[in-house]
Amino acid sequence: MKTPILSIENLKVTFNHQHVVVDDLSLTIYPSETFALVGESGSGKSITALSVLRLLPNNAEINAKSIALKSDNLLNSNEEELCKIRGKRIGLIFQDPMSSLNPVMTIGSQIEEVINIHFSLPQKAVKEQVLKLLHQVEIPNPAQRVKDYPHQLSGGQRQRVMIAIALAGEPELLIADEPTTSLDVTIQAQILTLLKNIQQQTGMALWLISHDLALVSTIADRVAVMQKGKLVETGLTQSVFNDPQHPYTRKLIDALPSINHCLTQTYEEHPPLLKVNNFCCYYPIRKGLFKRIVDYIHAVDNVSFSIQQGKTLALVGESGCGKTTLGKSLINLIPSQSGQVWIDGVSINDLSGEALRRERANIQIVFQDPFSSMNPRMLVGDIIAEGINALRPEISASERKTLIQQLLHQVNLPADSALRYPHEFSGGQRQRICIARALAVNPKLIICDEPTSALDVSVQKQIIQLLKSLQQEKGLSYLFITHDLSVVAEIADDVAVMYKGKIIEYGTTKQILTQPKEAYTKQLLSAVPALAVASI
Repeated sequence: MKTPILSIENLKVTFNHQHVVVDDLSLTIYPSETFALVGESGSGKSITALSVLRLLPNNAEINAKSIALKSDNLLNSNEEELCKIRGKRIGLIFQDPMSSLNPVMTIGSQIEEVINIHFSLPQKAVKEQVLKLLHQVEIPNPAQRVKDYPHQLSGGQRQRVMIAIALAGEPELLIADEPTTSLDVTIQAQILTLLKNIQQQTGMALWLISHDLALVSTIADRVAVMQKGKLVETGLTQSVFNDPQHPYTRKLIDALPSINHCLTQTYEEHPPLLKVNNFCCYYPIRKGLFKRIVDYIHAVDNVSFSIQQGKTLALVGESGCGKTTLGKSLINLIPSQSGQVWIDGVSINDLSGEALRRERANIQIVFQDPFSSMNPRMLVGDIIAEGINALRPEISASERKTLIQQLLHQVNLPADSALRYPHEFSGGQRQRICIARALAVNPKLIICDEPTSALDVSVQKQIIQLLKSLQQEKGLSYLFITHDLSVVAEIADDVAVMYKGKIIEYGTTKQILTQPKEAYTKQLLSAVPALAVASI
């Protein structure tokens, strides 16, 4: 048996002397292996990793028998010694690269910073190493991109830069904390392949923290399942997924969405609620001293589709293909250039003023990030009431209060939620609040823009079930924007595949997911992670 590269014995983390977040946790990670720590948000996964590096806030108390990096007990290390370990012997990739990268430093400078801290190299050698790292993480044209700032890169490229920074110290152990949560399935597959390739080249150990069991099953050698601060199951990935012993592990596996779900669906034609014809949205490219328009980016290019009454159309494709732009353009959050839109037989293009405002009540939107889409200084009741005040002014104050209580009940939230602030809720609960806000004006169509992409599988399943039950109860139609084809199989009746501003394939969910015609659709399907333990 190899000597562990990391060994944690009886770790306990307490906040404010009373709230136990990690309770009597012990685990080992061996050289060159991929170890996955899985569980829902709030289970203590990230806190466990940050405890190893002693990066917790001052109100956290760490107690353990030992946290050993090979023969070194990190509990005995002072801050100066830990600074030599962080980024050097242990690398760390955070979940959100945009908030982790410095927005006022070029990506080259941020990689250089790590090299200069941990190595004594001449400046020329440092710059060569930066280019080598960018090439290793497959950033195109590294010599040119080295001068770019984080906002000039795509989400996948920013994550690659984070990996380059983590690798700059040549770590023995790389901790990857939800490194692919908000990425498209194709980019996610690329990032995972990249991590495995680098692991094979360098021999480092990889500690993957994730709530995505399908993803874990394709990459991990061993897995540990965490619930409410405790490890409830640990073992070889194949053993844990083939024969889960703990009820919580079985619950997580059962919550996984599956493309096979579409095979059992029956399809019925309904009259169209929304019809979109030759819809276009272009962004001008301006150059020169007077910023004249020299060209256009065709974000949405001559798109046509329809959504049936009481049905769900899934709009799928990679980031940057125009999905969200299309969704926002339909409700005029982004101005469109041309095209016709009908809602329940009424042409929105022919309306203006008060008539247009009233018609907008028929189409509402639920955004990807519920926290940033709500005013953090407003009570939840007031957030839900905003739409009612604007679009249903005939409702009295007492009726409005009763309606808010009914809406909270419909989305399975307690009545006292109206008197609390958004930060007091979990991610899944905040998304329920946003759904309640959308329902408040009694819409016919709700645009759901990646509403489950950042949620745990169990919470994701709850939100999908909520949307489906509301659809059956109220006859709602959904435009469900997503890059997750497994979720599409669970909720959608029809699918439109979008690529570079155009819809390239359109049909029933069963047809698109089982008999795709376009090469791009086949590529998306091949990148979807599935619970694949037999190959491990």
